[in-house]
Amino acid sequence: MDEAEESERAEGSEPGYIFSEQVGFLLRRAYQRHLAIFQANSCDDQLTSVQFSTLCALRDAGPQSQGELVKATGVDQATIRGIIERLKARSLITLSKDSDDGRKVIVSLTSDGSDLLEKMIPHAREITEQTFGALNPAERTALLFTLQRMLEDTQS
Repeated sequence: MDEAEESERAEGSEPGYIFSEQVGFLLRRAYQRHLAIFQANSCDDQLTSVQFSTLCALRDAGPQSQGELVKATGVDQATIRGIIERLKARSLITLSKDSDDGRKVIVSLTSDGSDLLEKMIPHAREITEQTFGALNPAERTALLFTLQRMLEDTQS
């Protein structure tokens, strides 16, 4: 038994379980690193990565309901409401009633939102590059493939 295992046993933890080597811990640390890179390289210091994703979803699929944005971005309903409020306050999106269902609110990208996306895309490419860091092309492909596979069961 090595020193680390003796220390784990003395503390009552299961031998061989090192939390800092677990997938959840590593994903969280990688995401924290990505967020720091995003904030440091964004062309707009008020824009968060989730707001950027929301604007991209609107650009890619056009006007959407909040529920559709939840599915497109992977953000929960409560969070998307706050994001929508902040983007609306900055005139990056507009809200309107659905023509078929007056209870449904449709979120649309404004020209200011489109302009910000156009300015942000080159920065986003650099953010992705920095997030990948020293990974070689094969490792980058493997990472993206693995993350997509992990999410297959959660996508509807």
